[in-house]
Amino acid sequence: MNLNLLFSLAAILVLGCVGYFVPNAGLQMFFGVILPYIAVLTFLCGVIWRVMKWAKSPVPFRIPTTCGQQQSLPWIKQNKIDNPSTTTGVIIRMFFEIFLFRSLFRNTKAEIKDGDKISYEWEIFLWVGALAFHYSFLTVLVRHLRFFFEDTLLKEKLFFVGIIETLDGFFQIGLPIVLISGFVLLAAVLFLLSRRVLNPQVKYISLAADYFPLLLIAGIAATGLWMRYIERVDVTAIKQITLGIVSFNWTSIDVMKSVSGTFYLHLFFICTLLIYFPFSKLMHAAGVFLSPTRNLANNSRMVRHINPWNPEVKVHSYESYENDFREKMIEAGLPVDKES
Repeated sequence: MNLNLLFSLAAILVLGCVGYFVPNAGLQMFFGVILPYIAVLTFLCGVIWRVMKWAKSPVPFRIPTTCGQQQSLPWIKQNKIDNPSTTTGVIIRMFFEIFLFRSLFRNTKAEIKDGDKISYEWEIFLWVGALAFHYSFLTVLVRHLRFFFEDTLLKEKLFFVGIIETLDGFFQIGLPIVLISGFVLLAAVLFLLSRRVLNPQVKYISLAADYFPLLLIAGIAATGLWMRYIERVDVTAIKQITLGIVSFNWTSIDVMKSVSGTFYLHLFFICTLLIYFPFSKLMHAAGVFLSPTRNLANNSRMVRHINPWNPEVKVHSYESYENDFREKMIEAGLPVDKES
């Protein structure tokens, strides 16, 4: 029995019941206004705190993780991306890592076949699922900017929101038009979740902290799709609420009461994710920029790196040792550099 999965699933169900039923008890103002402020403030302060904590960590030595030839002799070809020795190489490596997950692209899995033979196979599906998850999530976030800004501002300065939404609904299926990113996000997160549930090796190392964010994001995606294509909530009222939050000019309680409970469930899941984000493994989104295994050049053969935090140590050189014990060393028949 996977207790970590059951615990995470139970937590999501409890949060779902709270987000759906409690606002209808006259707490629309708290769940629709106050809680989002708390969530955003916690998110910003938590991320800043974690980043500042990492930035203060001493990194006296070069410890990049490499998988290519280091710069050495002139006739040996260096892998300038996988084993960079310059700042330019590091920037190129970080670009491919952040935007294309290059290290994950080379991911392999090991299996024992034919009794005792170890076979290594390229596992591209994890890379595809990770790319689909992150970029669909980014697309959904950008699309949702239209709820937080006036239409005139969207057309004049945030025109890219409309472009992305048009590309997202390129196939123009149904009415309202099906936006692909929402379905891709849900499918990708379910794939990543199923991998942790069905793969014995991944399941063995998975904790509740691995299942919970995936289930939470799946809840966010599912409730969003439900509101857009099935329940058809009042989008105008929702935009009034979100604009009121951004402008600190809150809408009336009557408008908040007119919105479906699914919206408050969706919003509650989002607030939970924002609060949970800085204190979870999701902080790898910011941590990748500060990882010394990625953002350092491997120039240990060219530059001597000395730990500046090492305390000064009083040493006793061999010359001083021989000066102190020369006569006794000669008496004992031990060789000395100087006879006197």
